[in-house]
Amino acid sequence: MSNSTMGHDSGKTRRDFLKAGVAATALAGVGESATAAPMKKSATDWVTLGKSNVKVTRLALGTGTHGGRAQRELGQEQFTKLVRHAYDSGVRFFETAESYPGMPEMLGIALQGLPRDSYRLMHKYSTPAHGDPPPEKIDMFRKQLRTDYIDILLLHCLRPPTWEKDFAPLKEGLSEAKDKKIILSHGASIHGLPALRTIPGNEWLDLAMIRMNHNGTRMDTPSQQDQDEPGRVDEVVEHTKKVHRQGMGVISMKLCGEGRFTTAEDRDKAMRFAMNSGVVDSVTIGFTAPWQVDEAIERIARVTSA
Repeated sequence: MSNSTMGHDSGKTRRDFLKAGVAATALAGVGESATAAPMKKSATDWVTLGKSNVKVTRLALGTGTHGGRAQRELGQEQFTKLVRHAYDSGVRFFETAESYPGMPEMLGIALQGLPRDSYRLMHKYSTPAHGDPPPEKIDMFRKQLRTDYIDILLLHCLRPPTWEKDFAPLKEGLSEAKDKKIILSHGASIHGLPALRTIPGNEWLDLAMIRMNHNGTRMDTPSQQDQDEPGRVDEVVEHTKKVHRQGMGVISMKLCGEGRFTTAEDRDKAMRFAMNSGVVDSVTIGFTAPWQVDEAIERIARVTSA
């Protein structure tokens, strides 16, 4: 090979290298810009709930509207159609509670036949506890839901600031169930600032279910009982930031103000507030009709796309 040919090839190689370097730099800049830009969120995205490592869809179908009465009155056939519509639309997170009479059984029937690893279940254990001890009661929950395990089990409706001491036997029972993989994670549904103020720094809770909307409707107040007065939004958000920062998964509830937000404007504001807060991983909404599921899916995509 001649020296002239070598020089030509060498120059070409050098130019190609420089071009590649410029292109790589440009692509890196695009990547950084794309990373920095807010990403559009979908109701059907799978998200990890903090350090629990439990993955759920961003939107959950709730069954507790007015204590479950609204869903229960649909009857099994219509309720099953609702659940299957949500499932077919990509919503794979379903929640119920001991205090919603009949709903765990109805949910179990509605999900029967679907692959168990294709959806997630959250159940809530009433506090103060009554009836059977935790092992027997958790077995009953599993039987009602027709499942071998429950992905998330929450202590329901925490109100007193002394809940850790008051419900120590329940905590122990849930911890044992988690060790046996009968449940995959445990947490609490919080009602009121006296309990919420104790949540930051708690090491037992994998998850916290916290009331969240833009104007405090049916959110937490200083009372240990639910009040009609607006909740303290700023304080709730501040506590939520702390628990989320420490790795606790956060599920938001009362996005529709317990059904009080009837206009599209209010629902948009509530969803935008929660979804863009940076501290809410997943949200649960009580639905009674398939079109409501569709509306929520559309709304989450729209209000988080900016």
